[in-house]
Amino acid sequence: MTDSNPASTAPLTAAALRTELEAIMPRVLDSLGSLVAIPSIAWPTLDPAPVRASAEAVADLARAAGFDRVDILTAHTPDGTPGYPAVVASIPAPPGRPTVVLYAHHDVQPTGDESLWDTPPFTATRVGDRLFGRGAADDKAGIMVHLTALELLGERLGVGVTLFVEGEEEAGSPSFRDFLERYRERLTGDVIVVADSGNWAAGVPALTSSLRGMAALEFTVRTLDHAVHSGMYGGLVPDAMLAMTRLLATLHDDAGAVAVPGLVRRETADVEYEEGELRRDSGVLPDTALIGSGSLASRLWAQPSITVIGLDNPHVDDSSNTLQASLRAKLSIRLAPGDSPESALAAVKQHLAEAVPFGAQIEFGPEESGSPWQADADDPVTALAQQALSDGFGVECVRMGLGGSIPFIADLTAVFPAASILVTGVEDPDARAHSANESLYLPDFASAIVSEALLLDRLAHGAESAE
Repeated sequence: MTDSNPASTAPLTAAALRTELEAIMPRVLDSLGSLVAIPSIAWPTLDPAPVRASAEAVADLARAAGFDRVDILTAHTPDGTPGYPAVVASIPAPPGRPTVVLYAHHDVQPTGDESLWDTPPFTATRVGDRLFGRGAADDKAGIMVHLTALELLGERLGVGVTLFVEGEEEAGSPSFRDFLERYRERLTGDVIVVADSGNWAAGVPALTSSLRGMAALEFTVRTLDHAVHSGMYGGLVPDAMLAMTRLLATLHDDAGAVAVPGLVRRETADVEYEEGELRRDSGVLPDTALIGSGSLASRLWAQPSITVIGLDNPHVDDSSNTLQASLRAKLSIRLAPGDSPESALAAVKQHLAEAVPFGAQIEFGPEESGSPWQADADDPVTALAQQALSDGFGVECVRMGLGGSIPFIADLTAVFPAASILVTGVEDPDARAHSANESLYLPDFASAIVSEALLLDRLAHGAESAE
């Protein structure tokens, strides 16, 4: 690649790019397999060396792809702890051309119970049209989409590119905001492509148009100053479990919808989600009723949810005939676009404080937060990206919300307010990111590469047309 050549005079076609891609795909998959082999888990309790090795491997791939400048950089978390290494590489824009920031992350989730894996988690294993392995989809495939799209363009690249591959996304990106501020000049761009989302279905591309925000809250309920015998005092003294279960039940109405006043909720969504498809994707049992009200898509993307993700109490195998004095719980709260973590946490805490039964004590503990995000529907770059995805996949692109959260998107918006932000990805509903048997659907991987090459080419031609 070079920074001296303008874009080609004629736009590229998906068919031509796909033919070129087929010739190099075996080598691309080998490179992806080499990344998957590195157990880059950015957990404070684990050895950081594999994360550093992963960053170095990405940096080597960026150098091989022709980036003019490649650096491994770190920043600090709010408490001053050094963050994990990220790779920043750049190709200057030709005069009058935009700069595109291509984001992905090289860290991965832990494997969990390895006995649940059908293949070794850190060995990329192809089975039919799927490549299995931790990080094969989330998000080492995103790295290879960026690098391979650039390789396809080669001398035809007509925009500036900054590659930004983070090293701690799965750990919550604790040093992300400091990283953006510290390296603002290196990361500034006209368009930011975040390759860390998913598609509507295998073979059907999507551009993510909204993300729910997130908040987490720990709290403790106490009814006694010490545990006592359940036979001597049961039926008279309320134990912490009784108080806690009664309190948790107030968070939802009879239909399972969130019942906390003050949380933002919306009823609209860009597309509808078919119930049969949702049940297949989620694995919900045939006789289990779905919860909430409104359209299925709005429940997933535009309404809040509250999930009890942790509850401290003696394990059944270790239980005794005892009234527990206190109990600690942790809630995961997802926020509709338009809400804020600060407002949502205040509303949930007020609800819990007012609803706690039997005069029990409640004490609030650590909190986590991340803002929701809504794409600018009027941004012309969004329409350009949708068309590139439609052409690259050969199927019309869907604009969809995402029930999950990518909190750092709000940081990107705050630090680079003038940039167009595009959220794309390679995961299909059966990718099982974060779970055992994570996999990449290879036809979609190829289509994502072609789509990104088309987008970069059309951004260059768009700049030409504007001159």
